[in-house]
Amino acid sequence: MTDFKRHNFKRLKIWQMAMEIANTIFDLSIIFPNEEKFGLVSQMNRCAVSIPSNIAEGSSRTDKSFSHLLDISLGSSFELQTQLILCNSGRYIAEENLNILENKLQEFQKATMTFQNTLN
Repeated sequence: MTDFKRHNFKRLKIWQMAMEIANTIFDLSIIFPNEEKFGLVSQMNRCAVSIPSNIAEGSSRTDKSFSHLLDISLGSSFELQTQLILCNSGRYIAEENLNILENKLQEFQKATMTFQNTLN
């Protein structure tokens, strides 16, 4: 059996960043129109939950498996970024909020890729 280091996900900066993004999305999506509650809001919330959840799940796995789950987390972050751009186009969020959230997502993506490189 291969020995591997388990990571305490709560101490990982990328998990903390992901939790901040998820909480921001939850707060933001409350103001969306009712007709989007089961569409765009639901999809955004699932993406937002997926980001830190995959980091937490991967933290108990081998480095190879963790890296794969980080890929999934990154994919969800890019999906969420696309949805936020659509929200701005639909005038559900202001340009300023879009810019703030895109910056947070890009910081998360960069930090996650950097961390992921330490696993390989």
